[in-house]
Amino acid sequence: MKSLSSLALGTGASSISQPLPAEEQLALLFHLTELPPQVGFDEHPPQPPQRIAEAYRRCEEIIRESSKSFFLSTQFLPAKKRRAVRAFYAFCRVTDDTVDQATGDATRALAEWVQQARAAHPLTDDPVLLAWHDTRKIYNLPAALVDELLAGMAMDLTIHRYATFTDLWLYCYRVASVVGLLSMGVTGAAPGAAPYAIKIGVALQMTNILRDVGEDARRGRVYLPQEDLERFGLTADDILNHVYDERFRSLMRFEVERTYRLYNESWPGVGLLPPDSRFGVAAAARVYQGILDNLVANDYDSYTKRAYLTLREKLVRLPRIWLDVQKF
Repeated sequence: MKSLSSLALGTGASSISQPLPAEEQLALLFHLTELPPQVGFDEHPPQPPQRIAEAYRRCEEIIRESSKSFFLSTQFLPAKKRRAVRAFYAFCRVTDDTVDQATGDATRALAEWVQQARAAHPLTDDPVLLAWHDTRKIYNLPAALVDELLAGMAMDLTIHRYATFTDLWLYCYRVASVVGLLSMGVTGAAPGAAPYAIKIGVALQMTNILRDVGEDARRGRVYLPQEDLERFGLTADDILNHVYDERFRSLMRFEVERTYRLYNESWPGVGLLPPDSRFGVAAAARVYQGILDNLVANDYDSYTKRAYLTLREKLVRLPRIWLDVQKF
């Protein structure tokens, strides 16, 4: 049997590694850095309301800068839910950037951030962490789901290949579906909504993966499952070398169609949300789905072209989305 480290780390950037349970993935992260997994047990005085308000405003700025689509869709949520969801998204964005944009030891940087995120009280004046802790406390977000999210971020440090779509599904679940599940802790949802939230999360993350094939390849990452590459006669090295031929287009067509199905299968879940949250979530899903439309229009070239929607293209979709939501 392979050791814990070999399962997660493999033997190099080209290895295909087995994802670990969330608790083990985080345990590995702290083992590699020799940092304690928990900090900040002491009681801390509450932050002044003005500082908390400023922290939430900073989170809004981060959303406006990093995800115009998400910023637009959350405009349609009620004010309190909008503030909390944007704070949560900003937390996810900064957590992800801790890995992708680290200038030094990314493993240690993420471990230190995870310590702060899991602490009982905010231990710094970082506005994102202040808003995150406030949101987590107000809505009593489950610690187990938070750990799943953080474990997903940690996977990017140790796993650069996925053998099967099932393995990739776990990654998508952690970094995207869990975001939806936690967001439902803010918006509320009827029983039975969770499976739909999971599917829409996987669809959103698959959209990211398909849009960013070239960008990820430049980082040495190939998220497309090995079993799918083999199905179309390709290898991970072909992706790293930006091979763009009929095999690649067929592979991308296959992945895009599967992702469209996930969007369609997740749609009934919108009707299980409170009426005041349906349009915002529906807009987020349908607008992001439009990225796939543009990827198809680009003949699946995600190496040299970045699929995206202009503001006008997003706004044009909103009336139809509104009408579809009224059918619930």
